Amino acid sequence: MINDKAILVGVDGSHASYKATWWAANYAKHAGLTLQIVCAYSLPSYAAVSFDATYTAMGDDNAAHNDAQEILSKAKAIAGEQGVEASTLIVTGDPASVFVELSRNYNLIVIGNRGKGGLAERLLGTTSSSLPAYAYCPIVVVPYTDDEGNLMHLNNTITKVAVGSDESKWGLKALEIAAAFADSWGAELDVISAVPNMKGSEDEGVMASYKEDLDVRIKPFEEAHPNLKINKQIVPGPAIGALTKASFDHDVVVVGSRGRGGFTGLLLGSTSQGLLQHAAGPVYVVPRKYVEAAESRLDTTPSSPADIKPKAIDEIKGVEEVPVKKAEPEVAEAIETKIDPERQ
Repeated sequence: MINDKAILVGVDGSHASYKATWWAANYAKHAGLTLQIVCAYSLPSYAAVSFDATYTAMGDDNAAHNDAQEILSKAKAIAGEQGVEASTLIVTGDPASVFVELSRNYNLIVIGNRGKGGLAERLLGTTSSSLPAYAYCPIVVVPYTDDEGNLMHLNNTITKVAVGSDESKWGLKALEIAAAFADSWGAELDVISAVPNMKGSEDEGVMASYKEDLDVRIKPFEEAHPNLKINKQIVPGPAIGALTKASFDHDVVVVGSRGRGGFTGLLLGSTSQGLLQHAAGPVYVVPRKYVEAAESRLDTTPSSPADIKPKAIDEIKGVEEVPVKKAEPEVAEAIETKIDPERQ
């Protein structure tokens, strides 16, 4: 059953997607949310007319459906290792458009990255199909490795959160969500504010002015979360470098997406050059549609993903709820050993 108290995680059989499942399950357990796992695959395509003037299917839909169920059973077992009982969905057709529709119904969507040719590339590959650009709920992108191919270690707890913030409504919403997220974990929050890299920007007077603006911006969140430790950092030039650097020693980096410009303009214009492709840790993206739908009430977190009407499963073409059994514990253990050898 789809509801706005759930997290959705996408899997495609790659180790990157299983790592995303682990992260999603761990967070769902911490936040008291339910978890739904979805596997997406394309319907069989058809070849040109053959010698006997008939069309020949390139692929077997039944086999693909069975493969999807096997993938879901493994992901369900990984969630089970976290003490989370997940339900399962299968999506056929273009996953990008279906995930956008599904995003109406969830608190969060989680996907893995750097699974070559996998789900993440189809959801993040271009501006026109970029999930963070069009989703109605926040998106967390969990990398499988860093740029050097080193596996990312998954922590059971969140202790350090970074957020890219400016004075825009997108930056304020990202700061609001990051503060609540960090506070819920008892974590520290580092607020990173970028200033134009222009002549004089290193001047003490100029930097003092930016610091004062940042202090004013943060004050409401300090009052809302009195036990939250908030650190402030002002960096000259584009924020993308500072946020990528922060991903190496923070458990989560939060950014707001306006669809162009700002902290995540690079993410949506060229993901191969942006934070989503180079981060060494999970990136929590607050999408434009989510912010715009809640624009009139920026002082609160929307009760549903973006205060919009959700859609039932049978109203979303290409989505099927399919109960599957968990894979055996040893299967989950083998996958967890592969995706994170440091895990105890």
